[in-house]
Amino acid sequence: MKKINTEFVVGLFMLTGFLAFAYLSSQMGEFSIFSLERNYQLVAEFDNASGLKVGATVEIAGVTIGKVSGISLAEENLARVILLINRDVVVTADAIASIRTQGLIGDKYIKIIQGGDEETLADGGAIFDTESSIDIEELVSKYIFESD
Repeated sequence: MKKINTEFVVGLFMLTGFLAFAYLSSQMGEFSIFSLERNYQLVAEFDNASGLKVGATVEIAGVTIGKVSGISLAEENLARVILLINRDVVVTADAIASIRTQGLIGDKYIKIIQGGDEETLADGGAIFDTESSIDIEELVSKYIFESD
């Protein structure tokens, strides 16, 4: 009888530990089963999206309002970036999306600058005014190898 109680307690402890690990892993990885219900999708196309990764943050005025959910190659060799924006955030139709760098050699993120238009973007809408990321390697090579 004592052996069964010890095995039961150890099994219960292991199960509790596994569930706690699974919960923390899902929260740290920002995984959510209901994430599509809390967000809406916007699309922006950039000439150059180098360094931008899936999961990068989307910010307005320094406040995180969403994340990048996908990056693919669109027509005319443009980078199509899919943004998941929190439902309670409104993005104007004339907003500007730009790819920025956090710090000197930090991660890339999307910065949205709101416009003055009263019309807003709905789910599946597109941000047409975009500014691509600045490729530091390209700038350095331009000034080093093209000096006349």
